[in-house]
Amino acid sequence: MTRAAPTRRAVLGAALALPGLAPAVAHGQGRGPDGWPGGRTVSLVLPFAPGGGTDVVARILLDVFAEYFGGNFVMEHRPGATTTVAGRHVARARPDGLTLLVGSNSTFAQAPHAFRNPGYDPFTDFTHISLLFASAYLLVANPKWQGFGQMIEAAKRAPGTLTYGTWGVGSTAHLLMLDMNARTGTEMLHVPFNGPAPALTEILAGRVDMMFTTYAPARGHVLDGRLRALAAPHEARLAAMPAVPTLIELGLPDFLVSAWWCFSGPAGLPPALAPALDGAIRAAVARPAAQRPIEDFGLLPLPLGPEALRERMAKDHRLMGDLMRKAGITPE
Repeated sequence: MTRAAPTRRAVLGAALALPGLAPAVAHGQGRGPDGWPGGRTVSLVLPFAPGGGTDVVARILLDVFAEYFGGNFVMEHRPGATTTVAGRHVARARPDGLTLLVGSNSTFAQAPHAFRNPGYDPFTDFTHISLLFASAYLLVANPKWQGFGQMIEAAKRAPGTLTYGTWGVGSTAHLLMLDMNARTGTEMLHVPFNGPAPALTEILAGRVDMMFTTYAPARGHVLDGRLRALAAPHEARLAAMPAVPTLIELGLPDFLVSAWWCFSGPAGLPPALAPALDGAIRAAVARPAAQRPIEDFGLLPLPLGPEALRERMAKDHRLMGDLMRKAGITPE
């Protein structure tokens, strides 16, 4: 995950090569295409409650956006309904560039299969700007569970009594648990929340047993011993937590996660704005200051730009539809 950081000159040079961003950086005016945002506040809408990995991703972008474009960039949390509350809000916003979305695979690949009418079309109601990062995941539990095997044995002894948290029906956390239950012959009770952080609070208090979560909100609790990391749904152990086995090692072949963040706006953004934002994202991700949070919070690099995002959306939209049908999830 560690990459050689480009120099400031190289970062700016790359940004200047992108249409729309060149005037803002070259002239030091701190303004984007056509003067955007003109000293106005721009909301980066986040579909989860505060305290999760999405906050880390947004902070990597905020300072660079403010430096390059001027104006005031703020995080606006709109959690709920498997991220569709935020998705609807941005899809229905005026396409003036003042309301943008730090979205996820839940928003664009999963929730459209979980709801008959999520309130937006993931492909036509947005201007898709770039993939950002993939997310490392952990299966975490209250420390009373000493290991994965003990937890599975308890679930088999008392079907339907162990509980797991998610951030909604059809979310990545929900699908991973359904897959794990199917593979291990267990049945557990689903308890949905508005994001990873409130679910983790209930696990810490002992009122919920476990959950699959993005790495960032669980990291500190695991390191402090307040949560136990039972497994990771990846091909290899996470470098930051090498003692945590993968679910493949624990006997579940090809048990992998597909989770990512992206950056989008409402359909119809000014033509020069999307490439300008794409250029600023590339500069933000490449900055030396971004490398520490990227490594500390388990963010995995992905191809940037709108084409990579559209390809990943289409692929995972098909995949998640198949997984939900196999899991017996019908749209609500």
